[in-house]
Amino acid sequence: MGNQKALGKRSDKKSAPPFGRALFAEALGTFGLTLAGAGSPMVMNLNAHTLGFTAALIAPGLMVTVMIYTLGEVSGAHLNPAVSLAFAVRGDFPWHRVPGYVVVQFLGAVAAALVLHGLLGNRNHLGATLPDPQHTLAVSFIYEALMTLFLVLVILGTAEQSRLVGPNTALAVGATIVLDGFIGGPVTGASMNPARSFGPALVSLNLGTYWIYLLAPITGACLAVACAWALHGRPHAAERKTAEGEQKGNAGA
Repeated sequence: MGNQKALGKRSDKKSAPPFGRALFAEALGTFGLTLAGAGSPMVMNLNAHTLGFTAALIAPGLMVTVMIYTLGEVSGAHLNPAVSLAFAVRGDFPWHRVPGYVVVQFLGAVAAALVLHGLLGNRNHLGATLPDPQHTLAVSFIYEALMTLFLVLVILGTAEQSRLVGPNTALAVGATIVLDGFIGGPVTGASMNPARSFGPALVSLNLGTYWIYLLAPITGACLAVACAWALHGRPHAAERKTAEGEQKGNAGA
């Protein structure tokens, strides 16, 4: 009887998915995000059926929403090195998993950029996120940092309240990406994601201002962690399960 009870308890506990499966999910999800985020500007004026600028801003938010629903339980659906970093700094995600997540996120973004280049050529710089020349680089940096701050804060906040928010986490994160696009899209392209920006920048050879899209999201993510500590205190077990992909209601971007 004792052994049966112990087996029953073990079977009730949900373990984290295999690391290799989580890495594949992160690569696939970041591929999809970059395909939507970079591809939508490329097809804006591809033919007579013009995709509007607003639709191009909405596309990555929708892709992240469906990827969270699809991949959340497998990897946590970070899809963004800044998110993986924030989860680790917050104490929700083991540091030894961060390099693997970051590498496959970058690989997924580069693969998406290569596919776009093969299909559509180097149209619109492959949808690379570039600062608006009418504003200084400092303005672009601050915009990216602030937009990342709010995105990561929503991700951390919904992870902390996963039992309350549940599957609506995906909607909250997707909506934040769209809102950030409306706020900063014309200024910076509203990346908030070093991997999403790196893929198109590398393949189109537009790396001159990439440092903004690397350093600003890292800055914003660290500020979001500080805000999360001020708002929610120490991390809870539910956050760790969400970050590692053990339960529904996972968050990432």
